[in-house]
Amino acid sequence: MRELDQQKAIDLLNSIMEFELAGVVRYTHYSLMVTGPNRIPIVDFFKAQASESLLHAQQVGEILTGLDGHPSLKIAPMEESYKHTVKDILEESLSHERTALDLYKKLLSVVSDASIYLEEFARTMIGQEELHNLELKKMLRDFS
Repeated sequence: MRELDQQKAIDLLNSIMEFELAGVVRYTHYSLMVTGPNRIPIVDFFKAQASESLLHAQQVGEILTGLDGHPSLKIAPMEESYKHTVKDILEESLSHERTALDLYKKLLSVVSDASIYLEEFARTMIGQEELHNLELKKMLRDFS
């Protein structure tokens, strides 16, 4: 086992927390903007994504404080594309989920062989983000 670079882990966890909180805002916005005949299941999907992003931010915040870190009050920057077709929203969601996946992979590289708990947490989150990527790709399939 190597020693955990605690400051690097804290900094990365804060970036993840800010990104997950941005996901709460992003997915809430998307849930409000969906129109069309498939609105209801897609709105439910985005509301669930917003709730999950909040849960992830809370989990990351608990880990941060456990490492004597101070959770950020910021959210990651977001751009408003003003494109609200279901296809556009799903494509933006896929881009968001890919970034989340990259952040959790970075976390895994920082904590590997230094903390079993953090390594397992990172792996679990990677698995969830990979699943989100697959789901969004399936949802986009009919648009291609």
